Amino acid sequence: HVQLVESGGGSVQAGGSLKLSCSVPERYESYCIAWFRQAPGKEREGVAAIDNWGGTKYADSVKGRFVISRDVDQKTVSLQMNGLKPEDTGTYFCAAAQFRVCVGGGWSDRDEYNSWGQGTQVTVS
Repeated sequence: HVQLVESGGGSVQAGGSLKLSCSVPERYESYCIAWFRQAPGKEREGVAAIDNWGGTKYADSVKGRFVISRDVDQKTVSLQMNGLKPEDTGTYFCAAAQFRVCVGGGWSDRDEYNSWGQGTQVTVS
């Protein structure tokens, strides 16, 4: 079945911006959608999440720099990343989970997500 598909990664200098997009199949339109990232040799970590009502959650490391948004008509979830730092480098994944994951305290727990994209690389130098 159709899975999530990420796009928009690339290379940028520190202080720059990138916008990632995740194509969300209709079957996930009421789900919690999150962005995770994984740097080489590190655990996959939650970056931000959004529910279908527009409620958002952010990791402390990206608050004030990243913005997650959802376009229901276009079936996309975007991650606008500003003020990028070298430590933001990694492969970024979008993932889908049941709605309750976004509104509870476990939004950044990767084990709560049952559908993942293939990832898109972000490199900040």
